[in-house]
Amino acid sequence: MDQRYRSMAQVIIEYSTAVRAGDLVLIRGLSPLAEPLVQMLYSEAMAREALPFNYLHIGGEDRLAIEATDNLGLLAEPNPMLVDMYQRADVIIGIQAPDRFSDLSHYPHRKQHARSVANDVPIRIQKGRPSVRRCTALVPTQVHAQAADMSLPEFSDFLFRACKVHLPDPVRAWQQLSRRQSQLVNYLSGKCSVTVVGAHIELTMAIKDRVFINSAGKANFPDGEVFTSPVEESVEGWVHFPRAASYHGVAVAGIELQFEAGKVVKATAAQNEAYLLELLNRDVGARYMGEFGIGMNSDVDRLTGSTLLDEKMAGSIHLALGQGFPDAGGRNRSAIHWDLVYDLRDGAELWVDGQLISVNGLLIDLPSA
Repeated sequence: MDQRYRSMAQVIIEYSTAVRAGDLVLIRGLSPLAEPLVQMLYSEAMAREALPFNYLHIGGEDRLAIEATDNLGLLAEPNPMLVDMYQRADVIIGIQAPDRFSDLSHYPHRKQHARSVANDVPIRIQKGRPSVRRCTALVPTQVHAQAADMSLPEFSDFLFRACKVHLPDPVRAWQQLSRRQSQLVNYLSGKCSVTVVGAHIELTMAIKDRVFINSAGKANFPDGEVFTSPVEESVEGWVHFPRAASYHGVAVAGIELQFEAGKVVKATAAQNEAYLLELLNRDVGARYMGEFGIGMNSDVDRLTGSTLLDEKMAGSIHLALGQGFPDAGGRNRSAIHWDLVYDLRDGAELWVDGQLISVNGLLIDLPSA
């Protein structure tokens, strides 16, 4: 086994989730390919006298369910074992490890919607438990490599580097990134507005009285972002995302959104536009922005097609439709939270209260807060 898995597990257990003796630790692998990291996490948790319990999903679970039945109520029924685990666990570790391209776009929208309802229930339970320590990790698979136009060994090296586990002391590296990100958080504290201007974007939003959160190896692995929830009714302008984005296995390409008074009033896509519109009509909050984030991980230097990685890319921002973050001051509520990544390195500029802070994705030396 690649020893970098052990290093990942040690960092996640010791640093990201701070597992203690007696903790109930849910280790959830989203496909059988997650098993190498599941094994290492299990071993590390047991060594700290915690009680880990594993849940390893079969491959193509959503596809199999959709093909097996037309009963929408059954498709929308959450897994009761996962519900119980999410209600009880002190620590929840999810591992993304796709074993196949899971594009569900050719299935009826009513089935896609029903299945996404079931999948969202555990996540909503987790978000309603602020005391739970959670981390979402990524392991290299052929699906990720193909999406990134890399070989599997190349993608593995890329991912492990983004996780800092190639270094002698990964925890120290994450602590250093946390300190660097805290400088940006301190600068943004008390500011009122953000403007992003570029070839495919012209957006403004208010951030007054909102809290920016420093995410450096705790909630995600890999990590590296500073984010908040913008004032819900403040977002104005438009954005076009040249690269396809996926939500629950459905890829949507060429997304363009127009905001007025915070709300998406026009939405188009070159591919799967009907699915985009269905998501936006899921509930009232789905048409409002729940997150604005700035990527800060310099070891992520290209877009890969994996949102968990791409939103951390230094020189990028990401905008999430739907659910906001109460701890950041966000009030938006929605069943969806869909991160859409925009690469600033095409000449885009990022302004805060009229001060230029980033050009072509490069942060300018910030003045004192």
